[in-house]
Amino acid sequence: MLESVAGQLEAADSLSDLQKIVVDLRDSLGVDHIVYHWVSADGEQYGCGTYDPVWVQHYVDQDYLRIDPVVLACFRRYHPVDWRRLDWSSRVAKAFRKDALEHGVGNQGYSIPIHGPTGQFALLTLSHTASDEDWDTLIALHQREIILVAHYLNRKALEIASSRAPKPSKALSPREIDVLTYLAMGYGRGQVAEMLAISEHTLRAYIESARLKLNAQNTMSAVAQALVQGHIVIGGTDRAAEGDWPGRDSTALAS
Repeated sequence: MLESVAGQLEAADSLSDLQKIVVDLRDSLGVDHIVYHWVSADGEQYGCGTYDPVWVQHYVDQDYLRIDPVVLACFRRYHPVDWRRLDWSSRVAKAFRKDALEHGVGNQGYSIPIHGPTGQFALLTLSHTASDEDWDTLIALHQREIILVAHYLNRKALEIASSRAPKPSKALSPREIDVLTYLAMGYGRGQVAEMLAISEHTLRAYIESARLKLNAQNTMSAVAQALVQGHIVIGGTDRAAEGDWPGRDSTALAS
């Protein structure tokens, strides 16, 4: 899935192309909805996705952006957000959730917050109607790809809106490339340090250095930026990319 989406994004040159990619991604994952939504530092918004247009307009009319627990949580966080972990106990949150369910949003959701350059904030959200067990299985299977796709998609959106394109990144050192490559392959930090015969303290220094060079907010953003910009390459036939390395940590990028 990741290679296919990356190829589509590379060829995309308009916001309508991003809409088609989101629809294809939804069909590939077999979920009810996928939505990409950005808010710039000056308050401008853009979105593409598969929600019913009636719900989208209703959301805007009701000014739900101001009270949506998903948006509020993601604005403060850098890690993926499972909707079940949010506080839905308030009266307004309950009313909003009931309204969303009635408009077919789905009882399960998973959102990737993205904090881009110059105050840009974006989300990639998956939603679906499913049992807890089935939802957990789907997310566990595709978590790494979803995180990386979110950053690929956001970077392309920024490129299309050229006035908000990020500053060019500096060249990475060979050791920084090694570190980000292993993290992209799914290894945990302890495993990477052991394979490179360095301490975890030194590893953190390489990650931080690479993050600053790439203008990235966190580790998973740095990995995504390095992939998008071609600093690192994960081969399609690499066993790690296929997920069968022993001890592989599927949550490494979320740390």
